[in-house]
Amino acid sequence: MEENSAYKSCISGADLGSTGFSYTLSLISGKYKMTILYTLMCFGVVRFNEMKKYIGSISYKTLSTTLKELEADQLVHREEYPQIPPKVEYSLTERGRSLIPILDAMCDWGEQNRL
Repeated sequence: MEENSAYKSCISGADLGSTGFSYTLSLISGKYKMTILYTLMCFGVVRFNEMKKYIGSISYKTLSTTLKELEADQLVHREEYPQIPPKVEYSLTERGRSLIPILDAMCDWGEQNRL
């Protein structure tokens, strides 16, 4: 019983907003961020329209906004080629690739616990 009350006092004083978990979640939370990261993990370099086709349900505006957020957080690299028609490719940065073990673990967990 004492062990349980010590646990509660520790939790009650915790500032979960300042944890590494909270920071990571702030970078990858959102309806499509994990899907975009997973796509880039699987396929490497992906063009904008390919990404749109892969995800399907995402609007062009939402895809563009989400990619810009991931780029601002230095998880995704955007390479624009000056040609007509315009060509833009996206890939994971080194920082983005450091999330691969987390994405792999999520995939493994999902496969093992799928109902």
